[in-house]
Parts: sequence; structure tokens; C-alpha cells
Amino acid sequence: MKTQTLYRPVGEKEMLLIIESGYRAFPPRLEWQPIFYPVLNEDYASEIAEKWNTRDEAGNYLGFVTKFEVLEETVNRYPAQNVGAKNHNELWVPAEELEAFNQAISGTIEVTQVFIGKDFKQTAHAAIENVLFNIKKTHHDQ
Repeated sequence: MKTQTLYRPVGEKEMLLIIESGYRAFPPRLEWQPIFYPVLNEDYASEIAEKWNTRDEAGNYLGFVTKFEVLEETVNRYPAQNVGAKNHNELWVPAEELEAFNQAISGTIEVTQVFIGKDFKQTAHAAIENVLFNIKKTHHDQ
């Protein structure tokens, strides 16, 4: 079956939940998050991880770029939405469809980049330490 590569920028809390799933699923959306937004290219995911996640206290000032393969037939259910610049393309997956979307992930979710914000001190999670140690990190000093 054919797949398409997608990306998602996440902070520390969401990364922990991905790790707990065995790198197989994204966590359910919170009550105030009606949409799951995977993006179509790594540059856009990196931009979000660096500019937003590294400034977010709730995500411990960490921005992880995740990469994953999804069955093409599932991806095609969600038309690409452009939300700004030419490369700012994402899918809008309703929160109630995330479980089915997760089941269409082929293989595992991998971390391709980590951005560390200037306010990051440390993590209390060994699993996050392992990711930080094993992935190319970009320190964000703004």
C-alpha cells in the first residue's frame, strides 16, 4: 500500500505521549483542540518547532519535529490547507477521527530534529533525555 510522509512539530508533553505509544500514535486532542494538524513538509514543521515550541513553557521550551508515513488513502480524505506562506500546508483532521488516522500510520513515528529554547533548563524524563541525546539539536538563542 502506498504511503505519504507527513510531519508534526510537538513539545515535550506530546512527545512523551508519543514515546508511551511506542512511537505508533499521536495522543487524543484536548477538549479545546478540535483539529489535529499534521504538516506536509519538514521545513514548515521545523519552522513551527523552532518559532513556537521553543517559546512554550507548557512544552518545556522544546520543539521536536516528527516524521511518519500514513496510508495515502487516509491522507487523501483531508484536502491540504494552505495557511500562510507557499510551504505552509497542513491537513485538518477532526479530533474525533484521530484514532482512525493513527491506525493508518505505517511503521513508527520518528524524531528528525529537536530545537531547544533559551529558557529550557532540563527535563525530568529519561525518555526525553534519550531523544535529546540521540538527535541533532538546534539551540534557539532568541
